[in-house]
Amino acid sequence: MALFQLAADSDTAADNATLREENRRLRKVCHALMERVESGVSPNSAPYAAFERSVLLAEQVRERTDALHRTLDELSQVNARLLTANAEAEAANLSKTKFLAAVSHDLLQPLNAARLFASALETHALPDASQALVGHIGRSLKDVEGLLGTLVDISRLDAGVLHADKAPFAVSTLLDALAEEYHQVAAVRGLTLHYVPSSTLVESDLALLARVVRNFLSNAVRYTEHGHLLLGCRRRANGLEIMVGDTGPGIPEPQREAIFLEFRRANQAQSSHSRGLGLGLAIVDRISTMLDHPVMLTSQLGCGSIFSILVPYAPPNAGDSSATSPRAVLSHGELDPLQGCVVWVIDDDPAITEGMQALLGSWGCRVRAAATVSALEAASDGERPAVLLVDYHLGEHRESGIDLASRLRRRYPGLATVVVTANHEAALKRAAREAGMHCLLKPLKPLRLKMLLGTLLQS
Repeated sequence: MALFQLAADSDTAADNATLREENRRLRKVCHALMERVESGVSPNSAPYAAFERSVLLAEQVRERTDALHRTLDELSQVNARLLTANAEAEAANLSKTKFLAAVSHDLLQPLNAARLFASALETHALPDASQALVGHIGRSLKDVEGLLGTLVDISRLDAGVLHADKAPFAVSTLLDALAEEYHQVAAVRGLTLHYVPSSTLVESDLALLARVVRNFLSNAVRYTEHGHLLLGCRRRANGLEIMVGDTGPGIPEPQREAIFLEFRRANQAQSSHSRGLGLGLAIVDRISTMLDHPVMLTSQLGCGSIFSILVPYAPPNAGDSSATSPRAVLSHGELDPLQGCVVWVIDDDPAITEGMQALLGSWGCRVRAAATVSALEAASDGERPAVLLVDYHLGEHRESGIDLASRLRRRYPGLATVVVTANHEAALKRAAREAGMHCLLKPLKPLRLKMLLGTLLQS
C-alpha cells in the first residue's frame, strides 16, 4: 500500500514540473510576441494612426451626441414655452375679440340712436346754418361708425369668428341702396355717380359683399377731387364683376399690392378727406378670400382706378331669397307707401325707440314703439301693424327678436319683419332668412331702412 502511494506522489510531482515548464515556455513566447508587435507598430504607422483616429472620432461622436441631447432637451423646453405662449396669445386674442364685440355693441346702441335722431332732424325745416350743422353731425357720426366697424371687423377676421352666410339674391338688392346712398355722398364732394343697374342673381353673403363694395365706393370718394364715379356690373363667363371706378389720380404700380396690407394708404389722399385707418382694403382682401371672390385692380396714373370683385352667379333654379330689390320710394308721381302705415318697433333701449319714432315719424309712418309686445298692443288701439322692426337682443332671460317676431306673425299673418342687430354672426343672419325675415345691422343706415320699408310695403 505504501509502495502505491509513493508511485502516485512521484507521478503528481512529474506532472507539476511539466506544467510549470510549459507555463514558463508560453510566457516567454508571449513576451517575445508582445515585444515584436510593440517594436513593429510606430506612431506613424497606418494601423496605429487608424486606431488613433478611431478613438478620436469615437470621442467626438460621444461629445456631439451629448451636445445633441442637451440641445434637444433645451428645444423641448423652448417648444413647451412656445406652446404655452401661443395658447396665452390665442386666449388673449379671443378675449380681445369678445371685449371689442361687447364694447362695440354697447357703443353701437347710443351711436345708432344718435344717427336716428340726426337723420330725423335733417327732415325738419331748419335755417340753412342749422341744416349745415346737422349735416356735419351726421357725417361725423358716420365716420365714427365706419372707424368702429372697421376695428371690430378686423378683430373678428383675425380671430376667425366672422363666417360667411352665402345665399342667392338679386345684385340690385345691394347696389340700388349703395347707389342711392353714394349719390348723396358724392354730391357733398362735388362729384357725380354714374350707376348702371343690374338685376342678375348672384350667390354670396349680402352683408360681407356690401362691406367690400362700400369700401370701394368710400375710397373712390376719398381719393377723387373732381370728376365722377362709376358703379356697375359686367357679366363674365365665371361670374358677375361688380366694379367701382373713379377719375382720381390713379395708383402707382409699386403701391398696387401694398395698399391691400394693413395700415397702408395711397400717398395721394387729401388730408381733409383722409379719416381712414388704412384698414379698408385689408378688410376687402380678407373678406374676398373668405368668400372666394377674386378682387381686381386696374389703374392709370392721372386717369383713375377701377376696383372690382367677381361674384359667382346663383344656381339656375335658385329664387331670390331676399325678396325684391329695395327701390327708392317716392319715384315720379308714385304714392309714398310709408305715409300712414303702421310700424311697430320693439327694442329694450329707450333711446333707440325714441330715435326710431322720430325717424319713422318724419317719413309719415304711424309708429308704435315699446320694449314689450303687451305695451305695444296696449298702445295700438287694435290697429294691425304693417311692419315690425325688432331688436334681436332684448335683454337677458328674454326670447330673441326672431322668436318674438315668429310668435307675432302667427298672430298677424303676413306681417313684414325686419330684425335689427349689432351681431354679425352668420348663424343669426341665416336664422332670420330661413324664418322669412330681413336683417339689418346696427347702426342702421336710414336710407337703407327707408328703401327696404318701401319695398316691403309695395310687395
